[in-house]
Amino acid sequence: MDRKLLISIHMYLSAFFAPAVLLVAISGGLYLVGIKGEVEEETIFRSEESTIDSSAASLRDDVAALLGTAGVKSYDFEYVKVSGATLYTRPTSTEHYILHLANDGVEVIRARPSLQKRMIELHKGHGPTAFKTFQKFFAAGLVFIMVSGLWLGLSATRLRRSTLVTVSAGAAVFGLLLL
Repeated sequence: MDRKLLISIHMYLSAFFAPAVLLVAISGGLYLVGIKGEVEEETIFRSEESTIDSSAASLRDDVAALLGTAGVKSYDFEYVKVSGATLYTRPTSTEHYILHLANDGVEVIRARPSLQKRMIELHKGHGPTAFKTFQKFFAAGLVFIMVSGLWLGLSATRLRRSTLVTVSAGAAVFGLLLL
């Protein structure tokens, strides 16, 4: 691949993935400084009976039926995340439902995440399947962008020294922080 073509691919991929990089940087940065977002939760249904078995093959259908019984209409979810006795409809980057299972019944909670919480859920890979597929391409594209940028810097005589110093400094800081 000639240098001009590599530069073009590097530039177009960088521009294409810039919004995703900003989402990750902003949501992750805010999370690290303590701005994690909120989830507004509202209990919408309680029952002393629960026929849901979290290990059943029919779990998704069972949860959909329970949500229907709870009065939830026109709601579609992709799958159910099981965490102990708590079930989460996914994706959690939008309005979703939490089911608390107990010996004395079940409680259904409507959860509405704030914008920051939605971004965090996307950042963690808890978004819709189409977005998760995009994130896989984003990850591969980001690796290509980093490697091609490093290669372009090392292969240009006038940039080689500054590229080596910069990548060495980055590797040293990263290594020290891992210890």
